[in-house]
Amino acid sequence: MKPKGLLARVEWLFEEDSADEPAYDPVHLGAAVLLSFTAIGLLYWLLWTLLVYEGGIFLKASALARVLFTSATLKDLGYEGYPYQMGAFEGWYGNLGALAVTVVVVAALRRLYLDAARRRG
Repeated sequence: MKPKGLLARVEWLFEEDSADEPAYDPVHLGAAVLLSFTAIGLLYWLLWTLLVYEGGIFLKASALARVLFTSATLKDLGYEGYPYQMGAFEGWYGNLGALAVTVVVVAALRRLYLDAARRRG
Protein backbone atom coordinates (compact mmCIF):
# COMPACT_ATOMS: atom_id res chain seq x y z
CA MET A 1 0.00 0.00 0.00
CA LYS A 2 1.11 3.49 -0.71
CA PRO A 3 1.48 5.84 2.26
CA LYS A 4 -0.77 8.35 0.52
CA GLY A 5 -3.56 5.75 0.18
CA LEU A 6 -3.31 4.90 3.87
CA LEU A 7 -3.34 8.58 4.79
CA ALA A 8 -6.42 9.17 2.64
CA ARG A 9 -8.23 6.29 4.33
CA VAL A 10 -7.53 7.62 7.83
CA GLU A 11 -7.86 11.32 7.04
CA TRP A 12 -11.65 11.40 7.53
CA LEU A 13 -11.15 10.71 11.25
CA PHE A 14 -9.55 14.10 11.77
CA GLU A 15 -11.85 16.28 9.71
CA GLU A 16 -13.87 18.99 11.44
CA ASP A 17 -17.40 18.00 12.41
CA SER A 18 -20.21 19.79 10.70
CA ALA A 19 -22.70 21.76 12.75
CA ASP A 20 -25.52 19.48 11.58
CA GLU A 21 -24.11 16.38 13.28
CA PRO A 22 -24.48 15.78 17.02
CA ALA A 23 -21.25 16.19 18.94
CA TYR A 24 -19.74 13.51 21.14
CA ASP A 25 -19.85 14.60 24.75
CA PRO A 26 -17.99 12.38 27.22
CA VAL A 27 -19.85 13.94 30.16
CA HIS A 28 -23.20 12.80 28.74
CA LEU A 29 -21.81 9.33 28.11
CA GLY A 30 -20.43 9.14 31.64
CA ALA A 31 -23.70 10.35 33.12
CA ALA A 32 -25.65 7.77 31.08
CA VAL A 33 -23.38 4.96 32.29
CA LEU A 34 -23.56 6.17 35.90
CA LEU A 35 -27.34 6.51 35.83
CA SER A 36 -27.70 3.09 34.22
CA PHE A 37 -25.59 1.44 36.91
CA THR A 38 -27.52 3.30 39.60
CA ALA A 39 -30.87 2.18 38.17
CA ILE A 40 -29.67 -1.42 37.92
CA GLY A 41 -28.42 -1.31 41.52
CA LEU A 42 -31.70 0.14 42.79
CA LEU A 43 -33.70 -2.47 40.89
CA TYR A 44 -31.50 -5.23 42.31
CA TRP A 45 -31.92 -3.90 45.86
CA LEU A 46 -35.67 -3.56 45.43
CA LEU A 47 -36.21 -7.06 44.07
CA TRP A 48 -33.80 -8.65 46.53
CA THR A 49 -35.47 -6.98 49.50
CA LEU A 50 -38.92 -7.88 48.24
CA LEU A 51 -38.27 -11.49 47.26
CA VAL A 52 -35.22 -12.74 49.22
CA TYR A 53 -34.60 -10.74 52.42
CA GLU A 54 -35.46 -12.92 55.46
CA GLY A 55 -37.46 -15.30 53.29
CA GLY A 56 -39.21 -12.75 51.12
CA ILE A 57 -42.76 -11.47 50.95
CA PHE A 58 -44.17 -14.81 49.77
CA LEU A 59 -43.00 -16.60 52.94
CA LYS A 60 -44.74 -13.98 55.07
CA ALA A 61 -47.92 -14.18 52.98
CA SER A 62 -48.04 -17.97 53.19
CA ALA A 63 -47.36 -17.89 56.95
CA LEU A 64 -50.13 -15.32 57.43
CA ALA A 65 -52.49 -17.45 55.32
CA ARG A 66 -51.65 -20.50 57.45
CA VAL A 67 -52.47 -18.57 60.61
CA LEU A 68 -55.71 -17.13 59.22
CA PHE A 69 -57.10 -20.17 57.39
CA THR A 70 -55.75 -23.19 59.30
CA SER A 71 -55.38 -24.14 62.92
CA ALA A 72 -51.71 -23.03 62.98
CA THR A 73 -50.78 -20.44 65.57
CA LEU A 74 -48.09 -17.79 65.58
CA LYS A 75 -46.11 -19.90 68.06
CA ASP A 76 -46.13 -22.80 65.56
CA LEU A 77 -44.40 -20.51 63.08
CA GLY A 78 -41.70 -19.46 65.56
CA TYR A 79 -43.21 -16.17 66.73
CA GLU A 80 -42.53 -15.40 70.40
CA GLY A 81 -42.79 -11.62 70.51
CA TYR A 82 -41.98 -8.58 68.43
CA PRO A 83 -38.45 -7.55 69.29
CA TYR A 84 -37.16 -10.99 70.27
CA GLN A 85 -38.14 -13.90 68.05
CA MET A 86 -40.33 -13.28 65.01
CA GLY A 87 -40.01 -16.69 63.35
CA ALA A 88 -41.45 -16.70 59.83
CA PHE A 89 -42.28 -12.99 60.13
CA GLU A 90 -38.64 -11.92 60.58
CA GLY A 91 -37.83 -8.96 58.30
CA TRP A 92 -41.39 -8.04 57.40
CA TYR A 93 -40.65 -4.32 57.71
CA GLY A 94 -38.12 -4.53 54.89
CA ASN A 95 -40.39 -6.70 52.73
CA LEU A 96 -43.38 -4.40 53.15
CA GLY A 97 -41.23 -1.32 52.53
CA ALA A 98 -39.94 -2.84 49.30
CA LEU A 99 -43.49 -3.78 48.33
CA ALA A 100 -44.62 -0.18 48.87
CA VAL A 101 -41.72 1.19 46.78
CA THR A 102 -42.48 -1.37 44.05
CA VAL A 103 -46.14 -0.32 43.94
CA VAL A 104 -45.17 3.37 43.69
CA VAL A 105 -42.62 2.70 40.92
CA VAL A 106 -45.04 0.54 38.93
CA ALA A 107 -47.80 3.16 39.30
CA ALA A 108 -45.44 5.93 38.13
CA LEU A 109 -44.31 3.87 35.14
CA ARG A 110 -47.92 3.06 34.27
CA ARG A 111 -48.83 6.73 34.40
CA LEU A 112 -45.91 7.64 32.12
CA TYR A 113 -46.97 4.91 29.69
CA LEU A 114 -50.60 6.04 29.63
CA ASP A 115 -49.59 9.69 29.13
CA ALA A 116 -47.35 8.73 26.21
CA ALA A 117 -50.07 6.53 24.72
CA ARG A 118 -52.64 9.34 25.02
CA ARG A 119 -50.29 11.82 23.31
CA ARG A 120 -49.64 9.39 20.48
CA GLY A 121 -53.32 8.87 19.88
